[in-house]
Amino acid sequence: MIVDILSAGIATDLLERTASTARVQQAVELSLAPAFLLVGIGSIMNVMMSRLIWLAGRIERLADPVNGACEVSHAKELAWLRMRRKFARMAIKFSTGAGVVISIVIAVLFLSAYIETPIGSLVAILWVATIGLLITGLIYFLRETLLAADGSAKMEP
Repeated sequence: MIVDILSAGIATDLLERTASTARVQQAVELSLAPAFLLVGIGSIMNVMMSRLIWLAGRIERLADPVNGACEVSHAKELAWLRMRRKFARMAIKFSTGAGVVISIVIAVLFLSAYIETPIGSLVAILWVATIGLLITGLIYFLRETLLAADGSAKMEP
């Protein structure tokens, strides 16, 4: 069975291409910059998730009917927190999209060492899409932090 697979032209060609240490090294080198970007995106998302978790917990505590039946005084803060949560969710969605697309870039760059088809334009388009998604996510995150700074001043007695 394995001999049949290896005797096929595609499998043999793939094995010959991947046997080259230089090609593998080149593929790894090409994938390093996007991999570092992926680490950065993950770090940013960690901060975003921490804020979202805090917001969700605060909303639950204020809106909990068992512990004080959502007082009218909390209505303004709840609306503010829900708006912040909306922006935090959008920031996470776009940042996750950036992480997915940059992961595709890494895979494509790694595969480019083994295929003949020029894919530079595809990589460039994916890279620009990644940066666009990341910028959009960061804008939503900025909006959430500005709303937090504005609201905390307004919420103080």
